[in-house]
Amino acid sequence: MGGARGSEQPGGPAGRGTEQPEGPAGQGYLLDNQQSEAGVRFGALAELFDPVTFRHVDRLGLTEGMRCWEVGAGGPSVPAGLAARVGASGRVVCTDIDVSWARQAASPVVEVLRHDVAADPPPPGGFDLVHARLVLVHVVDRAEALRRMVQALKPGGVLLLEDADPGLQPLLCPDESGPEQRLANRLRAGFRELMASRGADLSYGRTLPRLLREAGLHDVRADAYFPITSPACTVLEAATVRQIRGRLVAAGIATDEEIDRHLTHVDTGRLDLATAPLVSAWGRKASSGP
Repeated sequence: MGGARGSEQPGGPAGRGTEQPEGPAGQGYLLDNQQSEAGVRFGALAELFDPVTFRHVDRLGLTEGMRCWEVGAGGPSVPAGLAARVGASGRVVCTDIDVSWARQAASPVVEVLRHDVAADPPPPGGFDLVHARLVLVHVVDRAEALRRMVQALKPGGVLLLEDADPGLQPLLCPDESGPEQRLANRLRAGFRELMASRGADLSYGRTLPRLLREAGLHDVRADAYFPITSPACTVLEAATVRQIRGRLVAAGIATDEEIDRHLTHVDTGRLDLATAPLVSAWGRKASSGP
């Protein structure tokens, strides 16, 4: 989810959305890209995480003429940023199961394709950079998706994965100083329960360095970003809760009155709302050999 993607930051996200799997019980992805709130979420995720993503992309040496695969793009911001870096002689292939928002990035440089990273063959041609943000945490067959992304790399190409780890920091309000914060944290815990019931791995981010090494990549490194308060976090929380309020009520996690009260607290701008840590990990495919 570059979204992917309250967040426990689904988006790509990114900013962003995600590849959208069916959950174990066939309930589907919790944050549907077809809902109007999805665009608000993608914008907030872009504001929060695009600087992090492009700090890594620029450090990795993306330059003119290179080919990129943006997996589970969700919104248009990351494909557009990649296109600006590879220029007219480069290529960005932007994929998602639902391209409702990503198609805004389509251009002579950016090709937007409907694609399931865990089921469909990788786009042809080989890539200098493959990137996914807030995607794999939501994909049921994460191992197969990762295998296909590594397969798509050119020799010497880089895979950059960015995913949340709500287990490392589970609170929406780390400073739980009053009843407003306690309510916010209870709703966030309920949201995580809904995500887990649909196959999300809430401890996935911390595993990325090991998984990249096990996939045969070299020079693996990682870091994490953890905003504690930001206007974008406030926008993201309000849009997410409005998007899933029906599911929260149906699951008995909160009443409509509690959700309205929480949204009122959020709208004041006085809650310090955090996100789960976004773990960014990257590794390089060998320049020769398999």
